[in-house]
Amino acid sequence: MAVTSSTLTEKPHAAELPRAEGASVMVDGWYMPPPEDKDGRLWQRTTALVQAEPVELYEAWRDLRSIPLWQEQVVSVTETGASTSHWVMRTDTSSDKTVEWDSEILADEPGKRIAWRTIGGDVDQAGEVIFEPAPKGNGTFVTVLQEFKMGKLASMWETFVGRNPKQAVIENLRHFKAFAETGEIPRTQGQPHGPRGTVGDMKKGMYGEKIPTPPGSSVGGVS
Repeated sequence: MAVTSSTLTEKPHAAELPRAEGASVMVDGWYMPPPEDKDGRLWQRTTALVQAEPVELYEAWRDLRSIPLWQEQVVSVTETGASTSHWVMRTDTSSDKTVEWDSEILADEPGKRIAWRTIGGDVDQAGEVIFEPAPKGNGTFVTVLQEFKMGKLASMWETFVGRNPKQAVIENLRHFKAFAETGEIPRTQGQPHGPRGTVGDMKKGMYGEKIPTPPGSSVGGVS
């Protein structure tokens, strides 16, 4: 079966994703807006410029064993088939409570694109990542489009330990950039700071600042 830019529409019951609104489709030099949040579905798209070649970044993202090194709260990812895997994610920083789900790769274009969806478990989502060479060989634009839908848990806030799932997409791409470029992920946990006030404490909870930073790797970046 041919793979098209509308791969995400293959997800059962997912909101239709227009062909002109993929993860990295541009019109007149501008990215098309992501689909609108509605019907219990949330969408987020974010882009980062990473100093590495597209094929290297594709291989780093595609390496399931390395995912817990840069994605927040992911305990393990186990390959269960040529295009399927089982994920375990910790949901409580003070305990061993976890959620689990299975994921299926819908599109796998080496050096260019990966699209996926969940096919069972506690999380209902689909996503796509695009690797595009930056002009003049100045790295690679990595663009992620992700869709979330209410699953078996009371809310997606519980799934992501209080972090808005949209913010989780942004943070994980930041972690991937650091992991790919240096192997080390900057962390703020344990750094001293003065009182932050009521608003500061609210933002701390909203943006999930209590969530442990992924460990990264001491081996170095992808290059």
